[in-house]
Amino acid sequence: MRHLIRFLVHHNYIFLFLLLEFASFVLIINFNYYQQGVYFTSCNRLVGSFYDVTGGISSYFNLREQNDSLVSSNIRLQQELTLLQQQLNKQQQDSLYRSLEQTPMFADYTLYDARVINNSVNHLNNYITLNKGAKDGIQPAMGVVNGNGIVGIVRAVSAHYSLVLSVLNSKSTISCKLKNKEFFGYLLWTGESSQEAQLCDLPTHAILQKGDTIITSGYSALFPEGMMVGVINKIDHAPDGLSYILGVKLSTDMTHLSAVRVIANNKREERIEVESKTVKE
Repeated sequence: MRHLIRFLVHHNYIFLFLLLEFASFVLIINFNYYQQGVYFTSCNRLVGSFYDVTGGISSYFNLREQNDSLVSSNIRLQQELTLLQQQLNKQQQDSLYRSLEQTPMFADYTLYDARVINNSVNHLNNYITLNKGAKDGIQPAMGVVNGNGIVGIVRAVSAHYSLVLSVLNSKSTISCKLKNKEFFGYLLWTGESSQEAQLCDLPTHAILQKGDTIITSGYSALFPEGMMVGVINKIDHAPDGLSYILGVKLSTDMTHLSAVRVIANNKREERIEVESKTVKE
């Protein structure tokens, strides 16, 4: 304490000078508008710069927290978007299927809803797995369609799942014909493109052109007559010269399958029984 008092007494002139300077500065600021404006402007600039620096430092150290928050928000928004998209797709599909079920061609058919849980399009023989099986009424040799056209034929079932022979399968042969005409052939996939197949055995005297519509013929008990198959995009002659080989752009996008309908012909057994008797005779 004694050293502090001695220090203050020894340098009293300096402290008195600083005190008078501060008092003068205060008086100048309080009683001169110009100097007052300069002072507050300078102070604001200094304070602003200080806050910029401290804010930048604070933001830097909070980047990880902010990034984690943004990632969480992004994931949540993505999930909500996916959910909304699924609901929209379901409503659109339901609308398509309601109109499908009301079509007269399905008067003798029962439709079962199902969802694709596995699908291949890159092999010569592709298959589709559905989430419905025997306990849901699904049986082998039932047709599978969606809102755009044919998808395939049920090959095998378990209690809760079904294996579908895709249209994109070399073993699949579906009877088809030209719309509004009685010329028919069978649909065959050669493995070239997931968007295209071939219609074979169509007679050369058939009048046709690119863009004509191909539909199911109804000659089998799997699909009713008139189901959309695709449109002609290529016309070639078979090697024997007696028939056409038509390139058909499929109406169903087989690479984006989700909700489908399995269709059961309620009179299939009766038809098979009658046809089998005819064959035996």
